[in-house]
Amino acid sequence: QLQASGGGLVQPGGSLRLSCAASGSFYSVFGINNWGWYRQAPGNQREPVAWITNNGDTNYADSVKGRFTISRDNAKRTFDLQMSSLKPEDTSVYYCNGRPPYYPWGQGTLVTVSS
Repeated sequence: QLQASGGGLVQPGGSLRLSCAASGSFYSVFGINNWGWYRQAPGNQREPVAWITNNGDTNYADSVKGRFTISRDNAKRTFDLQMSSLKPEDTSVYYCNGRPPYYPWGQGTLVTVSS
């Protein structure tokens, strides 16, 4: 299971840190997998936001580059998304999955950026 957490309501310009914890069958393969954060706003398709390889290389969607940072902790079997300078258009449900997203989608965590 992949469990995303850390969402909430934040004002424009604020910050949030999302975390994804792997458990169960993901635990043993966590270190060799690439992982990613995705988001889906109402009426939009789910899109990749940031991803990190098993070597620690990172990539970002152009819309979040310079504002979001993805990281991983193989010992804890977690990967995080630090989001800064948040904008109203970042409002979405954020999901974590493999990269590519070959695992079942979890519930995600809602991020709302609003004043």
